Amino acid sequence: MPQNTDYKASNSENQGIAYKERLNSWAIARILPDAEREIVARFRSRSDADGYMQHLRQMKPNASFMVVFDCQREEAVI
Repeated sequence: MPQNTDYKASNSENQGIAYKERLNSWAIARILPDAEREIVARFRSRSDADGYMQHLRQMKPNASFMVVFDCQREEAVI
């Protein structure tokens, strides 16, 4: 049986990393004054994001936060 000599392990590693990055799609965004949003934390589940958002609202009552499902990756600020 012929073997696939074109196989590159790095390709499968990249696929694994991409999958792992997609796991944390729930995010908390801080709403900035100029209507932009800044991702401050990422979570695997919506309930985890909601719980942490309650904590953030208690710690920073003057800031505005919202839970978002972020299918495009941008890095968290914190």
